[in-house]
Amino acid sequence: MLTIYNTLGRQKQPFTPIEPGKARMYVCGMTVYDYCHLGHARVLVVFDIVARHLRASGYDLTYIRNITDIDDKIIQRANENDESIGELTQRFIAAMHEDCDALGVMAPDQEPRATDSMDDIIHMIRTLIDKGYAYVGDNQDVYYSVSAFESYGALSGKRLEDLRAGERVEVNISKRDPMDFVLWKAAKPDEPSWASPWGDGRPGWHIECSAMSTRCLGDHFDIHGGGMDLQFPHHENEIAQSEAATGCKFANVWMHNGFVRINEEKMSKSLGNFFTVREVLERYRAEEIRYFILTSHYRSPLNYSDAPLDAARGSLMRLYTSMKGLNTDADVGDGSDYTVRFNAAMDDDFNTPEALAVLFELARDVNKLRSGDVAGAAVLAAEMKSLAGRLGILQESPEAWLKGESSNDGLSDDDIDALIEGRRAARDNKDWAEADRIRDELDAAGIVLEDSAGTTTWRRNL
Repeated sequence: MLTIYNTLGRQKQPFTPIEPGKARMYVCGMTVYDYCHLGHARVLVVFDIVARHLRASGYDLTYIRNITDIDDKIIQRANENDESIGELTQRFIAAMHEDCDALGVMAPDQEPRATDSMDDIIHMIRTLIDKGYAYVGDNQDVYYSVSAFESYGALSGKRLEDLRAGERVEVNISKRDPMDFVLWKAAKPDEPSWASPWGDGRPGWHIECSAMSTRCLGDHFDIHGGGMDLQFPHHENEIAQSEAATGCKFANVWMHNGFVRINEEKMSKSLGNFFTVREVLERYRAEEIRYFILTSHYRSPLNYSDAPLDAARGSLMRLYTSMKGLNTDADVGDGSDYTVRFNAAMDDDFNTPEALAVLFELARDVNKLRSGDVAGAAVLAAEMKSLAGRLGILQESPEAWLKGESSNDGLSDDDIDALIEGRRAARDNKDWAEADRIRDELDAAGIVLEDSAGTTTWRRNL
């Protein structure tokens, strides 16, 4: 049985979908004013894994991941760039999709945008005002009254009294309570705005997700996910808005992935200590980045440096090498005990480190069978590829992956093939010195040769 750590209950709980056999999941996506960094990549990969496993487990999943395409940072960046908000957001949405494709992140079933959801947002705000949970301030902003929602703080474990006493809150005389938060911002000069019953303006950040999630999944759905930094105040405010507006529970399970850290600090744009996905892809292949993310449990911190990425490269090399030369498309049926243990790991709150350990056991046994039972080795290799597919790895041809990608300043595939042919000719002519010279040249370029049964194959020692 699948168990998931529920932030709301602060423990792992059996997953019981609202509708048997179906699952509905909403994940807070990107605010598109810049390129995705590794912290964003972790959110994308983690919930891609969740979606893959739910579907592999037989659930009919509806997966929604939103796009925030209007907020203060977007407006500021567009002004700095002297471009329209639409031009800025469309450019970075396209870049995000390119990063997702590179990382093997499958598209969600729907990807609603805040700017396309104004009718839903305005309707929810009107409902909150009518029910007494929101009010129009003197400045024409609309605020949510947190004191009107009795269970505020249940997700984060925070109490309003402590927040009022312990946090420095910007003074705003239009608010009835310092902890109230904005639902609708009155229009300012030279900012985009939409018509509403309270005047022209634009939505606050929190209300966007409440409106988009309930529109796409209904008032009550199974899983809500996002980064740990969104737990408070964003997700706390989502619960307050949504449950006050609909009168029913919002989401049953709340999942939060841990931070990516650099030098023990959270990676973030505000701290200026982030690496974009594109920057890391200049040095590492996408599958190596994805594997690196899988090596830590999704709720644990993930420490970024060259060492774990180099280790991910070496691990993938070992796994692909074990599959090399074998037919990995064989039908594995229900699989073996490895499949049982892999599923048990993933059913235990998506424990990807344990799932990866099962793949390495499979690789070990594939290598043991190679010399005496090639057919048996191929069946295990096919099972390994099938299971790895649930993690979004090991889906390339082993031969192609091991050869790697040609670099502009290194030997091309054609160069390597020509040198190998020259070495073969030298050996045929018993010119051992030339054959050794060519091998040394290839070795210096990071090319590993493997001679077997009269043929030579190669791979890059990246």
